[in-house]
Amino acid sequence: MSFELINYPYPSRRTAAVARKGMVATSQPLASQAGLRVLQQGGNAIDAAIAAAACLTVVEPTANGIGGDAFAIVWHQGKLHGLNASGRSPMALTPDEVRKHGFEAAMPPDGWLPVTVPGAPSAWAALSERFGRLPFEALLAPAADYAEEGFALSPELGYSWEKAYQSRAAKTDDPLFAEWFRVFAPEGRAPRPGEIWRSPDHARTLAKIAATKGEDFYRGELAEALDRFARETGGLIRKEDLAAHRPEWVDPIAVRYRGYEIWEMPPNGQGLVALMALNVLNGIPLSRKDTIETCHAQIEALKLAFVDGLQHITDPVMMQASVERLLSPEYAAQRRGLIGRQAIMPEPGRLPSGGTVYLATADGEGNMVSFIQSNYRGFGSGLVVPGTGISLQNRGASFSLDPAHANVASPGKRPYHTIIPGFITKDGEAVGPFGVMGAFMQPQGHVQVISNMIDFGLNPQAALDAPRWQWIEGKKVLVETAFPETLASQLEERGHLVQPSAERRSFGCGQIIWREPNGVLIGGTEPRTDGCIASW
Repeated sequence: MSFELINYPYPSRRTAAVARKGMVATSQPLASQAGLRVLQQGGNAIDAAIAAAACLTVVEPTANGIGGDAFAIVWHQGKLHGLNASGRSPMALTPDEVRKHGFEAAMPPDGWLPVTVPGAPSAWAALSERFGRLPFEALLAPAADYAEEGFALSPELGYSWEKAYQSRAAKTDDPLFAEWFRVFAPEGRAPRPGEIWRSPDHARTLAKIAATKGEDFYRGELAEALDRFARETGGLIRKEDLAAHRPEWVDPIAVRYRGYEIWEMPPNGQGLVALMALNVLNGIPLSRKDTIETCHAQIEALKLAFVDGLQHITDPVMMQASVERLLSPEYAAQRRGLIGRQAIMPEPGRLPSGGTVYLATADGEGNMVSFIQSNYRGFGSGLVVPGTGISLQNRGASFSLDPAHANVASPGKRPYHTIIPGFITKDGEAVGPFGVMGAFMQPQGHVQVISNMIDFGLNPQAALDAPRWQWIEGKKVLVETAFPETLASQLEERGHLVQPSAERRSFGCGQIIWREPNGVLIGGTEPRTDGCIASW
């Protein structure tokens, strides 16, 4: 019998996972199990995160890959650490260079122009070197095995793969994208749920990265292969761009929200948006969930934070607005004062003087990791380095071409970045990692799940299950089909332009691990994808 793996006519329910010795929460069961095996072999939460992340490049290539970027927040032996492993633009990238290729208003979403230096392999190596316990090669072995031997596609993965294929179907005769079709559509179509896909090239690349702790990718044969592909097909990136890449250890930033510290990565990531919204909501009592007062306040706070973020966030070296000013109580009060009964058209404020994967891991020693990596839009640029399986990201698509904009395309620059890991502490003690992947939905998902848990006491699984809203622009707000109809009508009465959407994945896919004071771990995984928690 052949089953339909993407049709589920009846409501289903997940319960929170509970464990003591360790937990790995990812969007793919195979990746979660890879992380758990590492924990059971004596590895720590950092080892488990690396193994799961590498595995996800194989078992969920629709959302991330070796050619993407990564960020991590790590709680290790009582201290919080941040790792920014996002890559920079090629030194040859300028707005004028983009315009030479016929793009006047905005960066293109595919091809060579939006390709930036991949940072994910450097993140794995840096985390392992600083905090890991097991040999680096052992951590990448499960991913290489799945690539070499193949794995069966899960339901939501198959759905996303088909969508990605259809979006590229018109490029089947374009030689620039020929390798993408060879690797990811070997039968002349997207592989379907339940079918087996394998990528021996990907396996060999992972083996080279493992054996050299990432050096081959940035200064070896893999770097040469990428450079050669770019030179032969009109790309701007060069091996010198790869060799110059270094991941950066940074201090996470935070706001205090209802007695908890909510941590995000500093720019160039958009975690600042979530913190600004929470800072505004700090002064607004949210007494009950699913009321017009609560939902309206959350949407308005998020809108105000987002327009500020889009205006100011870029490579931190080139930001003119400081994080401290954007998160100041004075600025939060100023923005809060704009929230009234009716929906507003948001504009950037006047400052006071002065297709991603997300995973969470925890071990029995108290170490925890919030990790996120992405190719940006789906498979990324559509370019795959021949013979390597490396699908290159299109992160540079978020650059502006306006010379006056903070995020204008420039040589060697990190762009505004959508992927953001989150972390919660209380009075200096770790509570746990959380994240909701999904482009510009991510800060919105962070605000909603944090409020669900901290304001309304929902457990991690229920916090992820709850129907979500998504601000798009102006007064336009999408809501999931399960969103309360009465509440949607009340939002419309307040001037919001509400539109139901059946595209569940566009509302983000998250994972949460919450650590109780007695050390018990409580996990929630995303019902909108193939999410799975492996625990011990």
